[in-house]
Amino acid sequence: MLPPLIISLISLYPVRRWAQRLGLMANPGGHSTHTKVTPLGGGIGIYLGMMIPMVAGTLFVLFSDAMPWLPELLPESLRRHLPGIHSRLGDLWGVLGCASGLFVLGIWDDRRGAPVSVRLGIEFLLAAVTVYVFDVRLTAFIGAAWLTDLLSVVWIVAVINSFNMLDNMDGLSGGIAMIIAGAMAAVMLTTPVAGGGQPQLFVGGLLLALCGALLGFLWHNHPPAKIFMGDGGSYFIGYIIATAMLMATFASDPRPHAVLAPLCVMAIPLYDMSTVLWIRIREGRSPFKGDRSHFSHRLVDLGLSRTQAVLTIYLVTMTCGLATLVLVHVTVLQAFAVLGIVACMLLLVVILESTGWAKQNDK
Repeated sequence: MLPPLIISLISLYPVRRWAQRLGLMANPGGHSTHTKVTPLGGGIGIYLGMMIPMVAGTLFVLFSDAMPWLPELLPESLRRHLPGIHSRLGDLWGVLGCASGLFVLGIWDDRRGAPVSVRLGIEFLLAAVTVYVFDVRLTAFIGAAWLTDLLSVVWIVAVINSFNMLDNMDGLSGGIAMIIAGAMAAVMLTTPVAGGGQPQLFVGGLLLALCGALLGFLWHNHPPAKIFMGDGGSYFIGYIIATAMLMATFASDPRPHAVLAPLCVMAIPLYDMSTVLWIRIREGRSPFKGDRSHFSHRLVDLGLSRTQAVLTIYLVTMTCGLATLVLVHVTVLQAFAVLGIVACMLLLVVILESTGWAKQNDK
């Protein structure tokens, strides 16, 4: 977690300086609420924070075969996991390769503005490659394999776009992603691999690396933001989180309900995306055209400051994350109580929002 944090934090200083020459600047106006020209390359720091340690780690594992003295540099607690890491390098770079494709797509979108059809087409293509080529798919109790594969593709695209939509206030998308990645890493490190007693170190390590990269980015993105994440960052983190959840093992014989963990921890981003699309369609507007109908904007309309709105969403997301950590370790009956907590949180949000809408309509 520390190397991604340091790389992300340091690399964003030159990105901020050279953003204008790179064509990565966000101008005020339109549906945006910021009031000054701001660099738009935060995703570069997140990407480098993830990729540089992954490249270094991969080279270390590969060279360990030819240089037996290399593993001796590691403590025994880490050394014994090298064979397992070596066996998963193909999975790792399949995922990181697709994530890199989405990062490039996002940077292009930030610089030039890619058409919606092209963006969605590439997202679905890379999601399909992830599922059908790299065999990363949903674990669900569904008899039809084709349906499981289809849901896996839709899940990846939905999570990518949910984080992209969340990127509308300083510290919001990056902070929510860090909370979710941290919660899921805790789940992985406390949930054994199916058929064994070892924690899920591969997926947990991937998520912790993302947490570090996001924390380095948030140093620059906290209010008032010195740099925005941009589509390059939101596509990248959305894909990593989505695929990490598909690679993880949740359900087992005594706890089949644990398969709901991804939906539980992702409740707020999915709620935001669903309600925004519903509002736009209900009002006869394009569901793909940005506006100020997001959850965060609606909280501001209720009277919260922008900082209070972001912190409120953090708090609700943390609650869902803690509920997810409990969910994977309890019995079926206890799981109903945990899921009930998440449902009550969402209903509370809906009630507060509906009260605000009613007051606005009365004016």
